[in-house]
This record gives sequence, structure tokens and C-alpha cells, in this order.
Amino acid sequence: MNILVLNCGSSSLKFQIIETDLEVIEQNADRQLAKGVIERIGSEALITLQANGSSVVKQATPLRDHRAALDYVVRWIISAESKIDGIQSLNDIHAVGHRVVHGAEKFTMSVVITDEVIEGIEDCIELAPLHNPANLKGIYAARELFGPGIPQVAVFDTSFHSTMPETSYLYAIPYQLYRRHKIRRYGFHGTSHRYVAYRYRQLTGKSREETNVITLHLGNGCSACAIKNGESMDTSMGMTPLEGLVMGTRCGDLDPSILEYLSHKEGTSFGEIDTLLNKQSGLLGISGLTNDMRDLLDEEREHQDRRAKLAIDIFCHRAKKYIGAYLAEMGGADALIFTGGIGENSPTIRQRICAGLEWLGLTTGEPHNAQTFGGREGEIATADSRIKIFVIPTNEELLIARDTVRCVKNAPRRW
Repeated sequence: MNILVLNCGSSSLKFQIIETDLEVIEQNADRQLAKGVIERIGSEALITLQANGSSVVKQATPLRDHRAALDYVVRWIISAESKIDGIQSLNDIHAVGHRVVHGAEKFTMSVVITDEVIEGIEDCIELAPLHNPANLKGIYAARELFGPGIPQVAVFDTSFHSTMPETSYLYAIPYQLYRRHKIRRYGFHGTSHRYVAYRYRQLTGKSREETNVITLHLGNGCSACAIKNGESMDTSMGMTPLEGLVMGTRCGDLDPSILEYLSHKEGTSFGEIDTLLNKQSGLLGISGLTNDMRDLLDEEREHQDRRAKLAIDIFCHRAKKYIGAYLAEMGGADALIFTGGIGENSPTIRQRICAGLEWLGLTTGEPHNAQTFGGREGEIATADSRIKIFVIPTNEELLIARDTVRCVKNAPRRW
């Protein structure tokens, strides 16, 4: 089956076409046929397209909305110009898989999209007002373009974390607020944490029940996950993606009373404070320079910039705290896994996060750590490290494609 995977943001559309099927999944022989991204939808859109490993095509054209953006992608997919293996018409796209950020308690696994499912995703908008509306735009556009003949599937960021116990997901606020408004930890990046745990099992030969790992997804958005017996038992992001680790522009954990204090001292509304904490904090807020870890490392190295170093140190300190907390919560772990743009590509950050944890039996080794970046996968711990350390590039699109096949064919879900 040729699966079109869509990930729609407020003004962007990312896509991949992945050839897969139940038998292909068993053999781990899935094949990416094409990929691309459209940015700045609503104005002069920037378009990047690539098919079958051929040269990247970059274009710019006005696209008014997600419907127009998807129409542009589909016309390119079936054009003679793209030369995508096995695709000549819309009939050669067999299903569409959508990334949906928030499924709340309503969706604990991937589902075939129906009118009732769309209503459920709409009901979750108040929990993810920045993400679910954009995800729905992709669903509406695909429905309009492909019609009812092509099945579509929703894959939720939150569903992997639905196995968390109450002790992990409940906040210590009046219980009726949970019952009335479903205020709780949901967690995000679930598809990424789920994928790297799956890939770890492949690399080590362990079963799902034997999988006891801590995963760190470090990018512009960051989260940690404690995976015990193959299931998520705790994660750092909360009711929204703001909680937890220090991120590119998000603050992560902080004292909630700061909101009222800021409102009083700065005369700002809670909406303005929410923007500050989500878009002006994290690495950007501390450094005053950038949210890009590569630039901060350059500033630290070349100019000894104090605030760049401080931002990096706080970032690593917070990640280290979560590793220690999860090791205690899980009663130990077999491996620590780094993924995401920073986790996959920054040996320096990995080393600084792990520094000082040698007494726990967790030690990065050289040259393996320094040589593992740019899409490389591998183990980076010393030979005597009791806890193994892996770098595993994430592949959320592959999991979305696989879940789409399983849902369409009503096959059992496999984490």
C-alpha cells in the first residue's frame, strides 16, 4: 500500500509517501517514495519536494490555505515531473495517515477517521488550541480532495502515554477538577518515543515486555519518557507541551504562582504570559540570542558568551534531573535513548547531560559518541557502562504509515 502521511501545522504541511503493508512491516522493508514540506501557507509559500532520493526541488508560489497546499502536493505527486515509483494517479494512493496532536482520554490508539472521530478531535481543541485545528485542516482538505473512497487514519501524539498510571498523570489539585475538566498529564511526542522504543527492541533482540528504557526526545520541543515493560509509565510534558524539559522557546517546569506574580508586576494578561512562556522562553529566553542549540554552542565556543553557556547548562541540568527521577521511579533501566534534532546530532549535549551520572553506571564513550550524528544510529556508552546509551533517529512518519495500514486492515496494534 502507498500511504500518504500528513503533518499539518498552523501555516505548514509536511508529507511523506511510504510504501508499506502488513507483510512489509514484518520484514521491516517499508520504503519512502517521496517527501516534502510547504511553509508559510496563506502567503507566498515556500515549497520543498523530493522523490525517490532524487534532487531536492525548491519552489515558491502563493497558496491561500491547506486545501490549496494539499492540492499542490497531490498534483506534483501524480505528475510526470515527480517520477515517483508506482504512482501515476490518485488511485495509486491507497490511504492517508494524519498526525493529530491531542486525543485526550477519548483516543488511546490510532483510528480510522469517521464523522464521529472528527467530532472527537474537535472536542479536544480546547486542550490543544494551537495544534488540533491545524491537524483538522489537513483532514478536511484530504477528505475533499480524495473523497470517501480512500480511507484516512488519525494517529495521536498522546495515545502512547495512555498507559500511564494515575500516580503519573494526575496533578495534586482538587480531584473534581480532573473529573469535571479532565485536567491531567497527557504527554506528547508519543509517536517518537514509541518508535525509538520499537527500534531499540530491534537492535537488542528484546521483547516489548523486556523493554525498560528512558527516552529523550530533544529538539525545539523536548520531552522525556519512562518506558517500563514496553509501555509509557511517565513523561515530562503535561496537559500541554509546555511542561517538563527546557525547550527552544518553552520554559518547561516552573512555579505556577509566577503567572499571577508576572500579571501583577508587568501588567500583562494571562494570554500574554502564555505567549511569553511558549514562544519567548527556554533557550531563547535565557540566552537572549536564539533557540537554536547549534548557534548557542558556537557562541559558547567562539565567544565564551556567558548567557549562551548558561542556557546550555540549564538545558542539560533539567534533562539530567529527569533521568535521575525516572531511574528512581522505574527501579532502574537498561538503556537511555537520545532522539530528536539535538539528541541525534549533538554529541556535546549528550555528553554534558550524562556527565556526573557515572556513579549510576551511565557513561558515554569516545569516539562512538563523537561519531554518531547526522542520521547515524548506534550505541555510544563505554563497554563497562551498566546502562546502555543509544542514539536512534526518530521516524514518526513510518509509524504513522504502519498504523494506517493496521487500522485500514483491522490488524492488531503492535507497539
